Amino acid sequence: MSNRLNTTPNDLRAFWMPFTANRQFKKEPRLFVGAKDMYYTTHDGRQVLDGTAGLWCVNAGHCRPKITEAIREQAGELDYAPAFQLGHPKAFELANRLVDIAPDGMSHVFYTNSGSESVDTALKIALAYQRVKGEGTRFRLIGRERGYHGINFGGMSVGGIVGNRKMFGTLLTGVDHLPHTHQPAKNAFTKGQPEHGVELADELERIVALHDASTIAAVIVEPVAGSTGVLIPPKGYLQRLREICTKHGILLIFDEVITGFGRLGAPFAAQYFDVKPDIITTAKGLTNGVIPMGAVFVTSEIHDAFMTGPEHLIEFAHGYTYSGNPIASAAGLGTLDTYKEEGLLTRASELAPYWEEQLHSLRDCPNVIDIRNIGLIGAIELQPIAGEPTKRAFNAFLQAYNDGLLIRTTGDIIALSPPLIITRDQIDELFAKLRKVLMNNI
Repeated sequence: MSNRLNTTPNDLRAFWMPFTANRQFKKEPRLFVGAKDMYYTTHDGRQVLDGTAGLWCVNAGHCRPKITEAIREQAGELDYAPAFQLGHPKAFELANRLVDIAPDGMSHVFYTNSGSESVDTALKIALAYQRVKGEGTRFRLIGRERGYHGINFGGMSVGGIVGNRKMFGTLLTGVDHLPHTHQPAKNAFTKGQPEHGVELADELERIVALHDASTIAAVIVEPVAGSTGVLIPPKGYLQRLREICTKHGILLIFDEVITGFGRLGAPFAAQYFDVKPDIITTAKGLTNGVIPMGAVFVTSEIHDAFMTGPEHLIEFAHGYTYSGNPIASAAGLGTLDTYKEEGLLTRASELAPYWEEQLHSLRDCPNVIDIRNIGLIGAIELQPIAGEPTKRAFNAFLQAYNDGLLIRTTGDIIALSPPLIITRDQIDELFAKLRKVLMNNI
């Protein structure tokens, strides 16, 4: 297979790749053909250390036996069951186990197939909840600048990454945005939560004054904004958002597609920050990235508001063909077993101090203008090349791949989020390789 791809690059032409510089890639393909634990194997036989948990999702490492076996067994027993008016046992078992590790009060789970679908589901739940409780005037949704909430129309609308929005016109109406929290002049090279910026949460009061609380259904934020380059909430910021939302009867949605399932050293960021949202969106680490699946967590108050009227009627007209898919459910159960047996949902808290130390050791490298970290996440912000934004980080990505390290870049920021099974020796390997890249005048 690898020889064929190397000698016949036109075989790559049919696949229009997502979020990819397609022309550049197809001139110099980067193909993975195998993976195990912390390493990928490339089509030319090299080992590449996974510094990004695939795409923020492979929290338990690659090709883990319990997950693989759960999928294999389920595929031979029950491949598919309809999710509308019918069910299968593993979907219920998984939901119960998810609720067991969720923040207190999160008592019900609605299945989706991705983070993008989880976000749009959460937004629809928020709008419908306000309507069923008699507050249908609450139609506005508030996101945040530089927020990433997937690529469906709802998520793009509340999201705030310009490059993801500019090609698609108006998107949803009735959306406003909080300012982002990135203040490098005040918070550069912060370890953990920044000291400055809690007052940015008070911008929600300005938005409420502009539109009136009676028109606002929900606010959605990532506890840690990941895809935009790891923006960490200032101390007290999330708590202040919670206070303002409670004051005005606005639902608070935490997008935990990235931070869910152990990334910060607790099962969910809501627990790490000790802030209780009304709705949590998840995906990625739910099945260790192996099978597409997402889940939206809601409180009993929200769920029970829909459980009125004649019992034979559908309470919430929403769902997907693959909601709670049997094989995905089995993968989720195998993933939770792996997390539990290996203590992975809290392991990041043990590794975080060493991770932080090694990450910030790169401060002396050329063109590094900021470093930030929390849990087992890190970001290195680079000085852009004049007139060529994003190129410096992309060059670093290419060189790192060639040197046996997978990193993620967004703009001129390098983002790191390795599988939670990473060892100290592998942390050393990761940052040694990255130092070589950064010192190479990228």
